[in-house]
Amino acid sequence: MGSENYIVGLDIGTTKVCAIVGRSAGHSVEIVAYGVSPCSGLRKGVVVDMDVTVESIKKAVEEAEASSGLSIKAAYVGIAGSHIKCFDSYGATGIKGKEVTKGDLAKVIDSASSVYVPLDRDVLHILPSDFIIDGQDGIVQPVGMSGVRLEAKVNIVTASHSVVENLLKCCERAGVRAIDVVLEPVATSRAVLNDDELDSGVALVDIGGGTTDIAVYKHGRLRDTSIIAIGGSHLTNDIAIGLRLSQKEAERVKKTYGCALADSVGAAEEMDVAGINGEEKKIPRRYIAEIVGPRCEELFGLIRSELKDHLLYCAVLTGGTSLLTGIDRLAEAALGLPVRTGTPQRGSLSAGTVYESLRSPVYSTCVGLMLYGLDSEYESCIHEDVMDRVSRWFKNWRMPRIKQPFKQSIRVLTDKI
Repeated sequence: MGSENYIVGLDIGTTKVCAIVGRSAGHSVEIVAYGVSPCSGLRKGVVVDMDVTVESIKKAVEEAEASSGLSIKAAYVGIAGSHIKCFDSYGATGIKGKEVTKGDLAKVIDSASSVYVPLDRDVLHILPSDFIIDGQDGIVQPVGMSGVRLEAKVNIVTASHSVVENLLKCCERAGVRAIDVVLEPVATSRAVLNDDELDSGVALVDIGGGTTDIAVYKHGRLRDTSIIAIGGSHLTNDIAIGLRLSQKEAERVKKTYGCALADSVGAAEEMDVAGINGEEKKIPRRYIAEIVGPRCEELFGLIRSELKDHLLYCAVLTGGTSLLTGIDRLAEAALGLPVRTGTPQRGSLSAGTVYESLRSPVYSTCVGLMLYGLDSEYESCIHEDVMDRVSRWFKNWRMPRIKQPFKQSIRVLTDKI
């Protein structure tokens, strides 16, 4: 499979593995195939059974290969879990030419990144959150601006080295090379958030199977990330214990009858469930809400604590658990913010039958991983194209035709590309 034509996002989650294949065309992509397989080899985003995880990856990839007719050898892989740690850093550099260049930008980010990271941690991302020129903060794109001193604030995302290594080993044993390991909230935001939300201030809350991932954006940049070790599997476990059901039946009941608000369920409503002995019985649907509601209140209480230092415009819920009836209303009451449910948006995606079948919060992260890969490869192609054109320019360069200083010639050339 040629990486210049096709991009694969691979979401290895607590409850499922999803692989999505997209065909890129410039800065847009068409989803051509996907594959999904149940997974029980992870707990809270961490691999606990390598054999089961490898088998789940293989099944999802093989399904995507069968639908697309391609051989998948590489993918952008997502990672999450309570082992993820983020911290802020700061760097500064002088602007020699009095005008910020891409070289100055790279230098100040490198300065901000020059911090001690423990040997048992891997750096996943270095994400600029703010640029400052001569004391003026809030600058989004400093290249081309004039000044004397350039400063940068960055958010450094790290993960447990052993967790990353085990995830990579699972991918390798399944025959898939990880092009990049991406923090899942960063990828998910690419799929579900719009420009107005990113600029005004938004909390992305991705409620997955084992964890809830939070990403805060404002003025178009990531401001904060955090992971809460509660997810949809905890709701399933509560139902299984409370109603004496198997995990499989409890998951079915949660998806079919689950509700986060007991007041929205009629007192006379009943549901059919299969007990441990296999016999079906009828029980009030309100029981589910009375079990699930307190756990959801606990979750959003923790989310509220994580967001207390941020002034936000809204919150966007995504992930499979965001489909739970009434959870959006509970979230609004708990967070004091307007709340909507986020699904993969068109944006860079081309419409099609496959795209329509993936318009669900369940697939937000995997679609986001594919779009993250699109952005990365598009930027890489632009960079390679610039370097090729600079190389050709050097081959055709003749000293008598240049009437301005050499460094200025290079700057003018790259500015016009």
